[in-house]
Amino acid sequence: MKMVATTSQARPRGVARGRSARGGRAHVARVVARARPAGSSEEPTWHERGPSASRRILKTAAGFVASAVVGLSLNGTAIMAEARLEGVNKPELLPKQYTPLIDVADFLTTGEEQRVVKTLERLERDTGVKLRVLCQNYPETPGLAIKDFWGVDSNTVVLVADPNTGNITNFNVGEDIDFQIPRNFWSKVAGKFGNKFYWSDQGPDRAIINSVNAIDACVREPEGRFKCTKLQSLEEEF
Repeated sequence: MKMVATTSQARPRGVARGRSARGGRAHVARVVARARPAGSSEEPTWHERGPSASRRILKTAAGFVASAVVGLSLNGTAIMAEARLEGVNKPELLPKQYTPLIDVADFLTTGEEQRVVKTLERLERDTGVKLRVLCQNYPETPGLAIKDFWGVDSNTVVLVADPNTGNITNFNVGEDIDFQIPRNFWSKVAGKFGNKFYWSDQGPDRAIINSVNAIDACVREPEGRFKCTKLQSLEEEF
């Protein structure tokens, strides 16, 4: 598998770049509760779970320097965020039934999960592109087990959402997709929605949802020199 290091800007193949820990623990997530109608049965979002959820994620993140695929070794191009960690293989963390979204980190509410799954299924039905989302908190991840579970191939993009990478959005891109989508698109998504300041402020759920929407919009764009040059966040459609 050919590894590619990227930050918020496109970088040449094989060139890795570290991330500075600006501010350290001073950059604690600012919890912003979104308004919810009285009597709503919807479970609380990541923001509304309060400071404990924010502190738990950031405390864990401070202890790791992780790879974009976070312990995965899949066929395709890994858009690297940091140095590689040891691989993980925990099939016991896989869901009982097939789903294109696995959230072992509990970043998304049930309602958010259902809406993201619908987007992933529509994208595959309409375009053939298999976008899969793994939300994890390394080392609590099914890791390599997702390869067989999802049937990861050259037409698959795996979005790994893990705060331990600093940048929460990381990608493993199949060869066929790598030819279709400009390489710097993934860096743009990670730079806008995956950076630590964004997901600490807005929550991992917003980072994941906006990243999924941006990929969905990009894949659907017609071929041409300007394909995927602008990020489209379609969060209002959720």
